Parts: sequence; structure tokens; C-alpha cells
Amino acid sequence: MEFLDLPLELLSQILSHLTKVQHVASACRVSKAFYEFGISRLYERASIYSWHKHAKVRVISLFNTLAHHPRLAKYVVRLEIRDFPKVSKALGTGDVEELVLNALRNCVNLRSCTWTRDGAINSAILEVLQTIDTLVDLEINGHSDGHYDPSILKSFSHLRRISLIMPSADVVGQLRSWTAQTGSHLRSLTLICKTSPLVTDSILAGIVPNLPELEQFSVTGCLRVTEQGVWSILASNTSGLCSLALEGLNSKFDHAALSARCATNPAVLARLQSFTMSVHNDVWLQSVTSLLKLAPSLEIVQLYAADPHESTFRRPTVANDAFWHDFVSTHGARLTRVSVHRMSISLSAIREICMRCLVLKQLYVVVDPSALDALAERLSCSRSLSAVHINFPTVAMEEWIDEVPVVLRAPDALAIVRRCPDTITLFGCNARVWQVERQVVRDDSGELVVERYLTGYESPDIPEQFLVVRT
Repeated sequence: MEFLDLPLELLSQILSHLTKVQHVASACRVSKAFYEFGISRLYERASIYSWHKHAKVRVISLFNTLAHHPRLAKYVVRLEIRDFPKVSKALGTGDVEELVLNALRNCVNLRSCTWTRDGAINSAILEVLQTIDTLVDLEINGHSDGHYDPSILKSFSHLRRISLIMPSADVVGQLRSWTAQTGSHLRSLTLICKTSPLVTDSILAGIVPNLPELEQFSVTGCLRVTEQGVWSILASNTSGLCSLALEGLNSKFDHAALSARCATNPAVLARLQSFTMSVHNDVWLQSVTSLLKLAPSLEIVQLYAADPHESTFRRPTVANDAFWHDFVSTHGARLTRVSVHRMSISLSAIREICMRCLVLKQLYVVVDPSALDALAERLSCSRSLSAVHINFPTVAMEEWIDEVPVVLRAPDALAIVRRCPDTITLFGCNARVWQVERQVVRDDSGELVVERYLTGYESPDIPEQFLVVRT
């Protein structure tokens, strides 16, 4: 049987293994059959990131294609615009604005839209987006002042996920009426600020009656949110949250009080699978232990230092080791991801995590560059790791700059990977990420063996380890 004799329905499965856009585009040129199966995958996700070369030119080119080729635009399910010329410059001219609006009108099957650059979205864009019946996921920059009318947001009434970045006072003021419109549809709410006083306990209390089916809640940099506001979100939920992230909150946040309240109603954390928090000191770590003892379904924990200069986090401490011992004892059988950022963790704690977390898939840790060989020995204790990422402590980097290279070379990374379990598929250090591939070769004795090697990261998704720290 030749390749062309394969049933056509297998093409979809074959093409699903192509991750780079360039590879999918090349496949579409093979034949008409490949084109018919590949073109939907090629346009299913359209993404523009700020680090893309000539990003602002590319985004206009993208909208030009979508505006003039409705047949291609109908394939777009996920649109990510993370870089775009300022509205005053790009959309101030009628031609460019009409191009963008026509493109969006053609995206009739759009389900997810991300438009995050400050000043890059206007009322006209929002008005077109709210007419798309399939849209259920919206992530936008919330700084509306001088850019768009916040009252338009209430027209998005069927969203399952809302994410607001740096919301202005007028946008925050729309939250109650907006969530009243989304009602039981809404499953995820994310509010990302930077030391903002606008989101308060009273704001959260005002929207909780509209969030009965919420599954994910994330709040970042909202300094006036206390344990009372978080408790109102937890207590009002009918089924219990699956994911909770508390990041960049006031150092006076009373976790002990929150734990005490949760203890009176264990059901509020019964479904919690993912927990993220920025911690200020050892007391906060202890509060995590108390709070998460009430979460019998926990699978993912992501912790990072609110201030990496805090002496508690510059070097591993006995208190930190005690925390990880207790934490693994309670949750080790279920944990699939452990992320520790901007705070050191001891090699003994890493060994305990690798040995006792039997289904661990992802591990992100901070270690001294001088300890990489010892780290590899600890990683070898795991039997299930698929992704590992190492960060060096940025605060103390000057202490090693003359002794140890701060950039991990590919051969050194491969040496660590080859001591990791066979399940590993992704490895990174600082700003580098490699995919772990395999090839069959003959060893010196002539036997066939599988060797691992590193290649560049190909997925269009931002590696998960780069999405954890947001403050």
C-alpha cells in the first residue's frame, strides 16, 4: 500500500501532529486532499505576539486576508491579538478600521478572542465582536479610558470566560451588570491588575450572586481584596471552584482567617484541583498548608515569592523543607504539577517531590546553577515527569556570575535530560525551552537503542512555565 492509498479520513489525524504553522502550510500545498483537510487547521488559530518579527505589519496582513477571504475567516476559532498598533494611529484611518471590522465580521465561528494591548481596541471592534454568537471566551485590556465605551461589555451575554487586564474604574463599575447578563454561563473570571485599589471586597460581594456556576477565579494585584472578598466568591458557589489563583495581594491578607472559614464548610474546596499564590514569607507558606488540607482533589500547585529579595526565599530554609514534606504527605498521590518560582527550594525537597509524587508530570523549580548535577540525580527519582523547567535565582545571580555560566548550553541540558525518566518531552532553563525527541540508533555493540536529543520548541502555545508569574 502506498501513502496515497490511505483512507482520507486519516489525514486529519496525521496533520494534527504538525505543530508549526509553517509545516501545516507546506502540507496544504501537497494536494487538493491535503489542502481540504489542512486549511481548517491552518486558520483555526490566528495569533500575533509582540515578539513576532514585524508583528504590527503581520497583524494588518492577517486582517487583510480575513477581510477579503471569508471562506478562510470562517475557519478561525481562536484569535489572539497581543500586539496591535495604537487605536489612535491604526484605527484613526477609516480604511484600516473598516478592514479590521470586515475581517471580524467574517469570523463567524470565532469562539475565543484575546486582544490585550493597552489602547489597541475601540468601541467599533467590541460592537462587532458582541454580534458573534459563537464567542464564549473574551480576554481584553480593561483600560477603557479614551478608547471604548465600557457599557458595550454588557452586550457580551453568553461568555463562559472573561479575563480583564488592568481594568479602569468604569470597566470595574460594569462588572455587576455585566455578570448579571452572563449569569450561569460564566465559568471563569480573571482580574489582572498592578497594585490597583479599584477591585475591592465590596465589588466582589456585588457580583457573587451572578456567579453560581463559576469554576475558575483568579485575582492579581488587587491590593484591597482581602480574605472576606475571596470567601464571598468561595461561599456563594454552588458546586465549588476547580481553580483558584491569589496573586500580588496585600501582605496583610489573612490566610488564617480564610482557612478557618473554609474549615466550617469543607465543600467550598472539595473540587479544587489547581491553586496558585504569591507568598510573602514563611507564615504565608504555613497558611497554604492549612488551607489546602481542605482540598482533597488538588492536582496542581503553583507558588512564587511576591518579593524575591525577601531573605526567606533567597536560600532554602528548614521551614521550607517542612512545608514541602507536609504538603507532599497530604497531596503527593494526586499532584501532576509543582511550580516554584522566584523562591529557592532545597535539593532534598525536590527529591521528596520526585519520589513521592507518583503521577507528577510537570516540575518547575529554582536552583543554583552550581547544583545542576545534583539536581539531575534528584530528577532521576521520578518515574512520570514529562516537563521540567529550571530557573536560576535572579537575586543572587551576581554571586555566581564569575564562577558558573548563567546560560545553560544545549549539551549540558541534554546531559540532564538523559538522566531524567524516559517520559520527559520538554526541558527548559531560564528563557530557553527545548523539546525532547527520540531516535533509534545502533550502539557500539551493534544493538538498536533509543537515544534522546533536543530540538527547538515548536508549539504555538506559550510554555506553561512562562505563564505562572504575573506580578
